[in-house]
Amino acid sequence: RGNIMDMAAGIIVGDAVFSHGNFIMAVINLMLVALVWFMLVRQVNRIKQATQKPQEKTHAVDPGPSERELLADILVVLQKK
Repeated sequence: RGNIMDMAAGIIVGDAVFSHGNFIMAVINLMLVALVWFMLVRQVNRIKQATQKPQEKTHAVDPGPSERELLADILVVLQKK
């Protein structure tokens, strides 16, 4: 299966030896690749936002009656019944 040094340096599963160092290196590589992708997507989004035309300000829309006015109207209708 493996010699004593292999068993001391890693985990033996069947005929394969998974060393701790290889696992740690794989995790570090994964983190580096994820960081590069994150930075790339973030920069692309910043470029998109910078190149978009600023949206025209829309005129303020009348919000309609307030909650208090609506409740007062409901009260008036209920009092008429």
